[in-house]
Amino acid sequence: MAKTPRLLPENPRLFRARVLRTERTSPSMQRVTVTGDDLHEFPYLGFDHWFRLFTKRPDQDVFRMPDLDGKKWWPTFLGIPEAVRPHCANYTVAAYRRRSDGTAELDIDFVVHTDHRGEPEGRAAIWACGARPGDELAMLDQGCIFDVPDGTSDVIVAAEETGLPGVVGIAASLPRDTVGRIIQEVPTAADVRELDAPAGVRVTWLIRDEVDAHAVPGRAALAELQRHVPVDDRGYAFVVGESTLATEGRRHLHRAGLPKSRITFSGFWKHEARKSVPA
Repeated sequence: MAKTPRLLPENPRLFRARVLRTERTSPSMQRVTVTGDDLHEFPYLGFDHWFRLFTKRPDQDVFRMPDLDGKKWWPTFLGIPEAVRPHCANYTVAAYRRRSDGTAELDIDFVVHTDHRGEPEGRAAIWACGARPGDELAMLDQGCIFDVPDGTSDVIVAAEETGLPGVVGIAASLPRDTVGRIIQEVPTAADVRELDAPAGVRVTWLIRDEVDAHAVPGRAALAELQRHVPVDDRGYAFVVGESTLATEGRRHLHRAGLPKSRITFSGFWKHEARKSVPA
């Protein structure tokens, strides 16, 4: 994954929060809206602003969270006894709003896959679907990885559903004169949402269950991306989601003439290794 230091916080800050409300926004997405005493100080940058999310595990009775501010939080986190250590996963800000009373709200969208009984799978999705107002959580700010270089000719974005919250933010944050393309794969037609993309950015939605509901997420987006040829070597690409989409997408774009330094890619999860959905 290519990271641009100027968009990463020098001293990542932990924000403690609590659930305000939850709702199923589409067949595959559960939205949890949170607030916190100091959430109005969250330095939201737009685009794919992401954070480390800490929540209570299904096997835990209470949420325990030590202070983990700073870049060297990981050893401290691993030092927490397993029985009380919260679940940690990476998530993108789906939306951020400062309210007139001085507080703020932040939306987190969780991809929900279910087992043969219709029950949600994955610790994060289980938590999100069962979250209730007042439930505690914490978020460690991580900034953005999406960063278009100066003089970019066009932008190409490709993702499956795990990357959709970031794509929504990126589309809305792009300068209005941006040209390029967004390729977004989702499980069902009901998961499609309106993107606030610039007029010069063409949006392609790929509906997985209209072709093969059992296909590996990201394969349709990868196939579409592999048919795309960059305008020139001054483009910028952002490819995220299942590992094969990210790595093979980057390989295609580089072979098609885009320098590696102009390709940001991140494999959020790996199908072959897990044989299941991302946590």
